[in-house]
Amino acid sequence: MPDPSGVKTVQFGREVLQGVLALPDSPPLGLVIFAHGSGSGRLSPRNQYVAEGLRQAGLATLLLDLLTPQEEADRDNVFDIELLAGRLLVATYWAQNEPVLGDLPIGYFGASTGAGAALAAAADLGHEIAAVVSRGGRPDLAGAALPDVGAPTLLIVGGADEPVIAVNRKALAQLTCVKSLVIVPGAGHLFEERGALDEVVVLSRLWFLDNFAPAAISAGPAS
Repeated sequence: MPDPSGVKTVQFGREVLQGVLALPDSPPLGLVIFAHGSGSGRLSPRNQYVAEGLRQAGLATLLLDLLTPQEEADRDNVFDIELLAGRLLVATYWAQNEPVLGDLPIGYFGASTGAGAALAAAADLGHEIAAVVSRGGRPDLAGAALPDVGAPTLLIVGGADEPVIAVNRKALAQLTCVKSLVIVPGAGHLFEERGALDEVVVLSRLWFLDNFAPAAISAGPAS
């Protein structure tokens, strides 16, 4: 079978996105779709680093540009959670129709404003999303959708990122799903400090693997 990894045109209906799909060396245990924050995309070095760590744990990853270059020029689009969540839905439907991915449990990894989009999309899709992880995210941007999120959700925040800690605590209180908030000591908003991003990798892959396993079992064997 040819290797399906690499740059992909992600299309469902009329929506077309650009992404990078990468598979682990062994059969994947699940798929994590990345929702990037403002001013970031599929080439984000931080999310690429996290994605590589997830692949080492046996997970497939899909890094996307949720906005076109023209859309990124309009700053309002960066905070248009309905638009961004809609693009995540496109990517999810695409993955569910890809033979190599269709039977895998799916999770979202959201950073910054992408976390709000990931949670809004997860609320819309219900049991179809197995887990959500937010890194330095703005889960509050999901607004009224927060109580409807059914996927187990992990919020990771840097200990030095005090304003974001506050909004994450408020969002945590509104979530009714299995949930956890982890504060990484000394880390800033971008987790650039030594070892901070490694901690994100460890926390994320444990969260996804723990929550993907039941989803994979309930889905049954691949056809």
